[in-house]
Amino acid sequence: MSLVFYGESFSSRLLLGTAQYPSPQIMKSAIEVSGCEILTASVRREAAKGRDGQKFWSLIQQTGCRILPNTAGCKSVQEAVTTAHMARELFDTPWIKLEVIGNDDTLQPNVFGLVEAAKILCEEGFNVFPYTTTDLGVAEKLVDFGCQVLMPWGSPIGSGRGLNDLYALRSFRAHFPDISLVIDAGIGTASHATQALELGYDAVLLNTAVAKAGDSVAMAEAFKYALFAGRKAFEAKAINPRDMAMPSTPVVGTPFWHTHD
Repeated sequence: MSLVFYGESFSSRLLLGTAQYPSPQIMKSAIEVSGCEILTASVRREAAKGRDGQKFWSLIQQTGCRILPNTAGCKSVQEAVTTAHMARELFDTPWIKLEVIGNDDTLQPNVFGLVEAAKILCEEGFNVFPYTTTDLGVAEKLVDFGCQVLMPWGSPIGSGRGLNDLYALRSFRAHFPDISLVIDAGIGTASHATQALELGYDAVLLNTAVAKAGDSVAMAEAFKYALFAGRKAFEAKAINPRDMAMPSTPVVGTPFWHTHD
């Protein structure tokens, strides 16, 4: 079963960010080897670079990937909504990854601003991909307003800590069985991505784990296979963990030899 976002199907379950790479060529090579089909980029950050920003967009377009512009760095509803409008004009797309940051240390979403901005953008016809927490009440509001994708954080952006709260993430998946769910933020290595898909999540979005790796291209390839393995394991329906051992060889019919004094 392929990945579906707002009626569009994709074969890769990896969404890659486009910041912090050692060079544009390394970024392009990492994207190619990863097999990803969706790239995120900060509208505000790249627009501020002027001519260099135009070169960046040209390089991104050469990859053939679907662009998911984001509102990274926005701290208010008005900032986020204005940035979304800029993105729609620039890329001629209704897609927007919505971020409204509430804390400078953790970069945790401001869920109050997020819900308000999501309502405005959904009413204006945007396809909103909200970066959120695992708060079920907040998520229900986002879905009610029209969000068909939810992107809960695994741990703080760029921390590389992986999935901090497995209980909350399992509950989130169980609560929204028919919504596309993407783990966004905190993924640090391939095993984290595998674990996310084993939990039933549909995809992961990451940037720092690849861009800042010792070998960005090799790490991008590692994530490609990690996601494939995680999805296969989920579909295969893993055994439930047990407190006691259970022999893989049946005891019934096994011969026993008794020693005599």
